[in-house]
Amino acid sequence: MAINIGMVGTGFVAQRRAEALAVDGRGRLVAVTGHHPEDTQTFAQTHRATAVADWPSLISWPDLEVIIVSHVNCDHGMVVRAALEAGRHVVVEYPLALDWREAERLVTLAQQQQRLLHVEHIEVLSGNHQALKANLSALGIPLHVRYVTLSPQRPAPDRWTYQPDLFGFPLVGALSRVHRLVDAFGPVAQVSGQNQYDGWSENPDTLPRYRTNLCAAQITFQSGVQGELLYGKGEAIWQATRRLEVIGTQGQIHIDGDTGQVITAEGTTPLEIGSRRGLLAADTRAVLDHLCQGTPLYLTPAESVYSLRVANAIATAAQTGQVVKL
Repeated sequence: MAINIGMVGTGFVAQRRAEALAVDGRGRLVAVTGHHPEDTQTFAQTHRATAVADWPSLISWPDLEVIIVSHVNCDHGMVVRAALEAGRHVVVEYPLALDWREAERLVTLAQQQQRLLHVEHIEVLSGNHQALKANLSALGIPLHVRYVTLSPQRPAPDRWTYQPDLFGFPLVGALSRVHRLVDAFGPVAQVSGQNQYDGWSENPDTLPRYRTNLCAAQITFQSGVQGELLYGKGEAIWQATRRLEVIGTQGQIHIDGDTGQVITAEGTTPLEIGSRRGLLAADTRAVLDHLCQGTPLYLTPAESVYSLRVANAIATAAQTGQVVKL
C-alpha cells in the first residue's frame, strides 16, 4: 500500500515533490496546506489531494505517515518539531532550522521518537558535485577553493526569499552552498564573512525586503584548504554565474555551469557532468527506498546540522567583523 503523505507548501519545490510521488507510486499525497488558500486549492486539485487550512491541522490529519516541509525557512523548525512530536516521519528542505542549536535538538527528538528526519541536500547528488569529488585526487593536495553563485533577477521578485526575517541569513537560507564545500573538504576550523543588502523596501505594512544581496565568506578547513564563497542575487547582479575552482599541488579543477575540466601537467581533460534535472525526484525516491526497504539515505541530518553551524558562524562573523572559530 502507498505511504500516506502530507505536504506543507505549494511552491516550485512542492510541485516537483508531488510530481515525483505520482510517478513513483509508493507515496500518495493525501493532504496539502499552503500560505495562500487559492494556491492551496489549485495545488490540491492538480494532485488529487485535500486542501487543509493550516499546518497544525495537516499534522493532525488522520493516517498520515510522512510530512514533507517545503515552505518558508523561518517556520521549518517549528513545523518539524510538531510533526515529530505527532509521530510522523519528516522530510524537510534545507535548512532544518535557522539556528543550528535548534536543528540539533530536532535531530535528537527524531531519534527519541524513532522517526525518520531527512533534510534535502540535492546539491551533493548533482553531476558537477559528483565530478568534483571524483577528480579531487588528481589535484594532489587541495590548497584553495573558490565557489561563486550569482543570480540576476530584475526586477527582484516580491517573494519571501528576499525577506531576511523569512529566508534567514543568506548562507543559511542558501545552505547548499556551504554544505557542498563541507561535503567535499571536511570540517571547518574558522570563518569570516561579509554581507550586503541594497534597495530596502520602505513599505511599513510588510516585512523588510531588499532588492539585491551579496554575501561573501572565507572558510579555513581543518585540512588547511582555504575557501572563498560568494553568493548573490537580485537587481544589481548583472551576469549569472555558477563557477567552482579548486587549486591543488598537482592540478586544478574548473567547473563553470554544467561544463568543467581538470588541468594537470599531463594536459587538460574535460569533465563529464550530468544534467541537474530530476534531482528532487532522486531525493524523493531515496526517501521512499529508505522507508520501504531500509536503504541508507545519502546523508544524515547531523551532516546538515554541521553545515548549518558553519553558516551560523559566518553570520556571526559578518555581524561582528571578527573571525569565528568552530
